[in-house]
Amino acid sequence: CQTNDNLVINVRNRLPEPFLLSWNGIQHRKNSWQDGVSGTNCPIPPGQNYTYHMQAKDQIGSFFYFPSLAFHKAAGGFGAIRINSRPRIPIPFPPPADEFTVLIGDWYNTTHKALQAMLDDGKLLPSPDAILINGKGPGRANFTVEQGKTYRLRVSNVGLRSTLNFMIQDHNVTLVEVEGTHTVQNTYTSLDVHAGQSLSVLFTADRPAGGYHIAVSSRFTNQTLNSTAVLRYAGSTGFSGPPRALNQSDVDFSLNQARSIRTNLTASGPRPNPQGSYHYGSINVSRTIRLANSAGQVGGKPRYGVNGVSYVDADTPLKLADYYNISGVYRMGAIPDAPAASHSGTQNGTGADAALKNATAVMDSDHRSFVEVVFENSEDSLQSWHLDGYSVFVAG
Repeated sequence: CQTNDNLVINVRNRLPEPFLLSWNGIQHRKNSWQDGVSGTNCPIPPGQNYTYHMQAKDQIGSFFYFPSLAFHKAAGGFGAIRINSRPRIPIPFPPPADEFTVLIGDWYNTTHKALQAMLDDGKLLPSPDAILINGKGPGRANFTVEQGKTYRLRVSNVGLRSTLNFMIQDHNVTLVEVEGTHTVQNTYTSLDVHAGQSLSVLFTADRPAGGYHIAVSSRFTNQTLNSTAVLRYAGSTGFSGPPRALNQSDVDFSLNQARSIRTNLTASGPRPNPQGSYHYGSINVSRTIRLANSAGQVGGKPRYGVNGVSYVDADTPLKLADYYNISGVYRMGAIPDAPAASHSGTQNGTGADAALKNATAVMDSDHRSFVEVVFENSEDSLQSWHLDGYSVFVAG
């Protein structure tokens, strides 16, 4: 779609169980009823349909949609969302010859139902079995380019848990956009894409004609998973050789890369004014919220918690309960603004010192207030946080 387009999307559920799609990155400005998660929408019953109405208001960029209930995401059902700039709004790079969507993600050979059962039995998920690129195994996805031309790749990590490194053999890529924000155009040999992240890169087909591997490999895992797609120069045959191996546990590489990503303050965003025209110095931060994730068990089953509270879905969507003043559905303020010491990892380094409690907890805030949010991860695994409906300023 294009900035400010109105989207009408009819979803028909032919599964034997309830279903919802969530539109990752769409802000749903003044319209959070369409978000497609259990807190805002009633699930679509089996054999029924639901029509989403949403607007890509003042947005550009690369995102994706995915099923939000019952571990359906482990079975697929995701796809790309492109929000293009309006023709009169300049973009900070020459228009590419073409654009390609690249959906990368970890994959389990086990069905999503079996994975559900593992969690319900109190077991942890096993390691993934493979990496898919646009839903296909190694060497199956193909992209054809013409020598000398520049192309845009919109890359999304649609997997469940794994950070994935993305590289094009013998080609550098230039980062130009991350989830709706034009970036300073740094050049990289490879990029780490964390679960749920989307970004855009440019590359020029300036190598000798032939076939090149687009290599995707898992990071921060005990066993490294690898997959490839084929980048083929038009009319060529053969390959230039195997892709180089990466150090799967190079944490410094990933951290330094994240620190290098900066907003392009002079480029236009969805509007003609530069992205850097906000007056940062005049922002009055009225509240700081520390969110610490921790792991534990509730009722003999593994649970994750935020500030000691593990969220439980309510039978009534929270938005409906709020709108119709239905009491007893959720607890306002049940999540504190900061973790207790027993849930912040300060005692034994695990963040799991105290028992978690289950609650349908809601954190309130004041309209138009500026809030600083600090994320704290004392677990021994990488965490991704989904800040649904918000475009945030990363401050540190």
